[in-house]
Amino acid sequence: MKTFQEMGLPEALIHTLQHMKFTEPTPVQAQAIPLALQGKDILGSAQTGTGKTGAFGIPLVARLLSDPRGSALVMTPTRELATQVISQLQSMLGRKSKIKSALLIGGDSMPKQLTHLSTQPRLIVGTPGRINDHLKRGSLKLNSTDFLVLDETDRMLDMGFSIQIETVMKYMSAKRQTLLFSATLPKNIVRIAEKYLNEPVRIALNTALVPAENIKQDILLISEADKYSNFLSQLNERQGSVIVFVKTKYGTEKMATKLSKEGHSTNALHGNLRQNKRDRVISAFRDKKYRILVATDVAARGLDIPHIEHVINYDLPQCAEDYIHRIGRTARAGAEGAALTLVTPADKSKWAAIDRLLNPDASRSEKTKSQKKVRFKGKSKSDTVPFHKRKNKKRVSSKRAA
Repeated sequence: MKTFQEMGLPEALIHTLQHMKFTEPTPVQAQAIPLALQGKDILGSAQTGTGKTGAFGIPLVARLLSDPRGSALVMTPTRELATQVISQLQSMLGRKSKIKSALLIGGDSMPKQLTHLSTQPRLIVGTPGRINDHLKRGSLKLNSTDFLVLDETDRMLDMGFSIQIETVMKYMSAKRQTLLFSATLPKNIVRIAEKYLNEPVRIALNTALVPAENIKQDILLISEADKYSNFLSQLNERQGSVIVFVKTKYGTEKMATKLSKEGHSTNALHGNLRQNKRDRVISAFRDKKYRILVATDVAARGLDIPHIEHVINYDLPQCAEDYIHRIGRTARAGAEGAALTLVTPADKSKWAAIDRLLNPDASRSEKTKSQKKVRFKGKSKSDTVPFHKRKNKKRVSSKRAA
């Protein structure tokens, strides 16, 4: 279907989508929404940035509008993603909607959440840990909740939430509709789908974990001693908003302080911040009140800020797949972006893993040639290698993912 009007959505939702400038469905929305409106369970593989929130959010809101007794639960891996999801769903419901909602995330005020739950909300969005906390308290009842969304399920399982997810499902009505979305579908996710979904329809979109075509990727081969000074030079050459990824929570604070002393407007984001502080940091970055956000991988998924122009990997991620999610914070919604990765001699094995992920089909000879480029000749040696000059360009600049 080429338009939302053809999908048989409630008139109020059509008007809201028009106000939100939802002009035409993305591919994942075109596939998922009609099936979800028919009441089918969905097992979907789609990356962030493809319109996935709309793919499950539009049928969810249509269900709440058409069934005054219905309620829905959305589980996400991170607080930031949960906050963004509930904001978008509330926008779809409309300002004048009487349907109440509750955001259940760790780090947020428990008394505030208990107050929201006391109003009997029909829309609940949260993270598995805090949802389980409320189930154990008895402050959350899910026995009549008949619509469940599991978003970024692979990430939830990577974070160790499998037991919490299955516990939540046991509290819910067996007669429910479940939409499960994941970037990839490993065996543990397929097992959950077989156990808890009812004859799900399989939807596959952008199943390969690859970067967006419109991200210009460069690597800077540099000695550890010259890393920070070269990083500053690269930062000064760039215009617009920047996310800098570092590996530790302490490192974000240290880097933000150093950059502030250099005259840059910057802030730090990491998992140790209280939720209200994290919200303020993200909100200020979204409103362009400062230019540079220094973050751990807490921001690698779920952070959707369209004006981010650059991602700089000051430290490489521990997991190769997180490289894709990190650089996917730029080039959102068709915009162009740039990603720079600093690679020191100590990073060679991590970079090799990322290279294998980006170029799985490269021949042995091509990989050997690629590895020969990653040489470090002395302490002051640095060399910027643009991806567009690599022989395996086509694989690297494939369809968007994160």
